[in-house]
Amino acid sequence: MKIKHIDHIGIAVKSIEQAGKFYTDILGLKIEEIENVADQKVNVAFLPITDSELELLESTEPDGPVAKYIDARGEGVQHIAFRVENIEEALEELKAKGVRMIDKEQRGGAGGAKIAFIHPKETNGVLVEICERD
Repeated sequence: MKIKHIDHIGIAVKSIEQAGKFYTDILGLKIEEIENVADQKVNVAFLPITDSELELLESTEPDGPVAKYIDARGEGVQHIAFRVENIEEALEELKAKGVRMIDKEQRGGAGGAKIAFIHPKETNGVLVEICERD
């Protein structure tokens, strides 16, 4: 598997508007876009930084994955995503190595990415995403 770079860091927040002020007003970053990912019950705000970005993740439903994360652990870093050259090859390699996956097949993610999550029990508690972008 060829990892190109850190694609993004996902940060779970209760409110993009409220949390975004720190990143925009204090750090001077810009929210480029906010996208709704309905099947994940989340709004995602993209804050680009060179070849990577921060993603602020705001749940749209009380039973969404991000809401559950915040209920269990509070707001903060929720996952780290590595951009891979070819997600299908990466998934095959991970499966061949016996890595436990949340997603056994790639699926669509925010910003048009193809994504899959590795189970945090494989990564010392860190939710790791692999993604491919065109």
